[in-house]
Amino acid sequence: MPAELTALLRSVLEAVARGDGVTLQTLPDELSTTVAAEQLGVSRPTLMRMIRDGEIAAHKVGTHHRLKRTDVLDFRRVQLQRRRAAFEELRLIEDELGLE
Repeated sequence: MPAELTALLRSVLEAVARGDGVTLQTLPDELSTTVAAEQLGVSRPTLMRMIRDGEIAAHKVGTHHRLKRTDVLDFRRVQLQRRRAAFEELRLIEDELGLE
């Protein structure tokens, strides 16, 4: 079994063991702004601002913006890494201050 599939199955089993819900979803190569916003956990207007400000790449198909699935998933992964790093930094500060 490929390592990626093994890691996926392990994650699913761990989530189920914790009692978490698990959803399996496929995504097309190009996403609408509505779907991309859902994947990123932001509102569509927030995503449109992010596109306008160059925070995430998008292209136009007619009058509509579209985003590559890989760009959205990469952006989500980077955001998660930043949140984890910020949380770890906060935890270290609390440890230094003796807060619990």
